[in-house]
Amino acid sequence: MDLLADWLAVASVRGSVGARIHASGDWGIRWNEDGDAVLYAITSGVVWIEVEGMQPVLAGAGDVFLVTAGAPHALASAPASMPPVCDSSEPSDQPIVLGTGGPATRVLAARYRYDAKARTQVLAHIPTVVHVRSGLAGDGLADTVRLLGRELAEARPATSLVLDRLVDIMLIQLLRSRLSEEDRKAPPLLRALTDPVVHRALQLMHETPTRPWTAESLARATLVSRATLARRFDAVLATSPSGYLMHWRMDLAAQRLRDTSDSIESIAHDVGYSSLPAFSRAFARLRDEPPGRYRESAKRDVEIPSLGKRSR
Repeated sequence: MDLLADWLAVASVRGSVGARIHASGDWGIRWNEDGDAVLYAITSGVVWIEVEGMQPVLAGAGDVFLVTAGAPHALASAPASMPPVCDSSEPSDQPIVLGTGGPATRVLAARYRYDAKARTQVLAHIPTVVHVRSGLAGDGLADTVRLLGRELAEARPATSLVLDRLVDIMLIQLLRSRLSEEDRKAPPLLRALTDPVVHRALQLMHETPTRPWTAESLARATLVSRATLARRFDAVLATSPSGYLMHWRMDLAAQRLRDTSDSIESIAHDVGYSSLPAFSRAFARLRDEPPGRYRESAKRDVEIPSLGKRSR
């Protein structure tokens, strides 16, 4: 089982190009908070990025900058050029041209909508800001940023489709780059990928989530003692195997409720519940609403919006 692919799928992580910025001279742009994760790939020039409550950071060509919590933030040619307020103007599908003269700085802004309530998803478990500098990006991420630069420099047939595909690849490569960090700095779910005991236990639960796993049966299947299994889960994920399994089942159910027309009864059965009332109570406890109501609200919120409000 590919755990990272599972986590991205169950949280319905969906990427799209939010904006293409062509800037030169003195310029600045600010985005409102909107809850989605936003990623910037600087393909040429330099840009100062300021996330609300943090000091501005200088990013150069080849750098990738991720704001995971959708916090208000601004981009500018210099810290003094940061725009002070937001307005309600909406971005266009065309590049946003800022400043005067030919574009010295090009930035691709991508946004990622995801299920923020999913307990087994990656984006909620990494820092609010992740800055990967070009020299530390790894070959895969660096190659993708170069491909983005070529697509942004010259409009060609199906450029928008290529960009949308590349932003999905870029997010995965950025997450992979976090795996190379020291264990204590890596996000919990990513640390689980490098812990052989926790990794194997998670694979088993992902393969057969309907199985009535107990601490004993899971420990036997991973060839460790129950105490060792509990200790490793607590150290890496700060939860127990049974706690993770409950959250994984409910996240799987939420995905099915969002993305299919399957009956609630069949979904309950497929995530290991023989009793529909028991499933409904468990789901409501973790999602703050029963399955039927959750499905109705999820169906109303299916489109990926463009990158939020801005000011120049």
